[in-house]
Amino acid sequence: MSEKSQKASSEIELPKILIDEVERVAKEMKLSEEKKNKLLELVKKFYLKSLFEPGEAIGIIAAQSISEPATQMTMRTYHFAGSAGIRVTYGLPRLVEIFDAKKELETPVMEIYLKKEFNNMEKAKEMAESIVEKKISDVVKGVSINLSENSIEIEPEDMRKSGKIIKVIKEAFPEIKAKEKAKSIVISPKEEVDVKTLQILREKILDLHFEGIKGIKNAIVRREGEDWLINTLGSNLEEILKIEEVDKTRTITNDIHETFKVLGIEAARNVIIKEAMKTLQEQGLNVDIRHIILVGDIMTSTGRIQSIGRYGVAGAQTSILSRAAFEETVKHLVRASIRNETDEFKGIFENVMIGQVIPAGTGMLELIAKFEEEEKK
Repeated sequence: MSEKSQKASSEIELPKILIDEVERVAKEMKLSEEKKNKLLELVKKFYLKSLFEPGEAIGIIAAQSISEPATQMTMRTYHFAGSAGIRVTYGLPRLVEIFDAKKELETPVMEIYLKKEFNNMEKAKEMAESIVEKKISDVVKGVSINLSENSIEIEPEDMRKSGKIIKVIKEAFPEIKAKEKAKSIVISPKEEVDVKTLQILREKILDLHFEGIKGIKNAIVRREGEDWLINTLGSNLEEILKIEEVDKTRTITNDIHETFKVLGIEAARNVIIKEAMKTLQEQGLNVDIRHIILVGDIMTSTGRIQSIGRYGVAGAQTSILSRAAFEETVKHLVRASIRNETDEFKGIFENVMIGQVIPAGTGMLELIAKFEEEEKK
């Protein structure tokens, strides 16, 4: 370390959280006073290196720091979670999903933790079986259309469930009749209909939700340290959090919009950061978390989730030239001319385009000087 940086390091004041962490580590490792001071100096050195100058274009640095490693990511990759082989999207497609804030995920998944008193294999397996969504098609042996009687006949696997099947059908279609007959359930519309309508009705009935939690297609149990947790394919955070056995403080989903709807914008921000970091690390890429935090902050700063793109952050910029330089050039310029909009040239891109000094680094300062000759005059 140079004499200048040593001096700066000794003068710098560390945040309390870092000093507390140094104290904790020193106590845990039983360090002497000399070694503790050496550790403190080392922390100060790294802290000093991680500070940024006023006027530094941290947005551009973050964009480059994420985009450059992302070019090394595999274009399409899947990760198999657990023995049941839940296929989870990783790599570039997952990163695109996160930063585009897509509402329809390729593989929505959840990690469900259980409370201490229910944290055992038996309870976890029992719950995993109970939460998987079952449709009527999953609990019937056969379905046939009786043209002579203008009806649909359903043969349940277990006749004890026939009452519940009838109830579900009547709730979804109050206008049709459903009754038990021998070893089947007969469903008939009140009015006579053609074969095509009966076939459509049959498909709709088979697709009705019967039991479990909507959206949970599969669930597997695995052990992680002392915890028995359930990994699911499919997500329904709102309904899962209503279950008594679930530890609400640790259960998460990879669906950003669902997290926002159930837990709010701060939780959605945390999911963006966590998922982006996990995706990059899974590919062996080391990106500083502060770049991801900056992106997460920008995407959620308005109180709702915005994508990084033409319909989100980039499209919402105040500068007309900056929006036009990104995408849909003619559209932005024509719209601005019709609305009589003005560009204030407060950003970096628009100033670069017209050859002005950018408002960053030394360009963000305006220096006013008084000269002796002028004072005399």
